[in-house]
Amino acid sequence: MQGNQQQAYDRGITIFSPDGRLYQVEYAREAVKRGSASLGIRTADGVVLAADRQTRSPLIEEESIEKIHEVDEHVGIASAGHVADARQLVDFARRQAQVEQLRYEEQIGIETLAKRTTDHIQQYTQTGGARPFGVALLLGGIENGEPRLFEADPSGTPYEWKAVAIGGGREDIQKHLEDEYDPEMDLAGGITLALEALAAADEDIEPDSVHLATVDTETEEFDTLSTEELEEYAAEADLGGEDDE
Repeated sequence: MQGNQQQAYDRGITIFSPDGRLYQVEYAREAVKRGSASLGIRTADGVVLAADRQTRSPLIEEESIEKIHEVDEHVGIASAGHVADARQLVDFARRQAQVEQLRYEEQIGIETLAKRTTDHIQQYTQTGGARPFGVALLLGGIENGEPRLFEADPSGTPYEWKAVAIGGGREDIQKHLEDEYDPEMDLAGGITLALEALAAADEDIEPDSVHLATVDTETEEFDTLSTEELEEYAAEADLGGEDDE
């Protein structure tokens, strides 16, 4: 009998368990943990978004694995979890950015975008016949000349961070960020810290398996770094596989 009751709470997204838990939301968080890592770092000069996009097979084209997305010129999103769910939320965020531009002729604020996106996510935690999104997002960009960085988790809660990791290996990456983060670091320092933090969870990580983008406070433009640029940063930080050859 007790097992049948437990199963009912498992299956019903709109039903709280007796101890106040929504099991499907917790399972969605577990799906995020099974995804490869992504992280965001807010620096004095802008925001850095980085993601590990290591492939399951050498036959997969790495460029086809999208973990970081440009939403508008001044904002990007990094994801961890189910890629298909992430694409749906990225498309939602892009529509919100375009609506703001068409309606008010101005760029959407990062906090506004984060809250609209998490409001959309939250609806799927209390709708019968639906399931929560199995993905967490990092929204980073420039708002009124200041860098902002938000996390959106499967419950639909927005959190603002100075530096944060999501996905697999989060504990190791977050600890490295907490130990090494400096709010006064420049964008180059943020890029180096991002690579070091990913390496803290996976020593074998290579620059060509990292997707990294920045949004600079001066230009307020989303920019993706090439593999060659990442190799230079990795060499300066004594990371990567070149030393093992």
